Amino acid sequence: MSHSYKDLIVWQKSKALATEIYRCTEPFPKTELYGLTSQLRRAAVSIPSNIAEGQGRLTRGEFQQFLGHARGSLLELETQLGIAVDLNYLDNSAFDHLESRIAEVSRLLNGLLESLHCQSKAAGA
Repeated sequence: MSHSYKDLIVWQKSKALATEIYRCTEPFPKTELYGLTSQLRRAAVSIPSNIAEGQGRLTRGEFQQFLGHARGSLLELETQLGIAVDLNYLDNSAFDHLESRIAEVSRLLNGLLESLHCQSKAAGA
């Protein structure tokens, strides 16, 4: 395993995605500040946070569990972005850009999960 969660490309990419979500939600209506804006931001921040917390755990199994939480938050984020498009808070171009970032993070998360799974099998865990 990496010595630091900061070395993980998936953490770096998901942190950048969270920053993009904060920026793209700035122009959302003020009435959504405690609604969709907050939900999107919390889901986005949850992704790199769970990756970091999981990497700091003592076992591969715990790391896998936190990566699963990160993957769930990623799907939550994608769903909420779709709702933002439906409400005309976000245009299709911005959605497509963010969706490509989400797909990239998803591929990296799934790859890391598969790697950890293979390591666990090899270790007989």
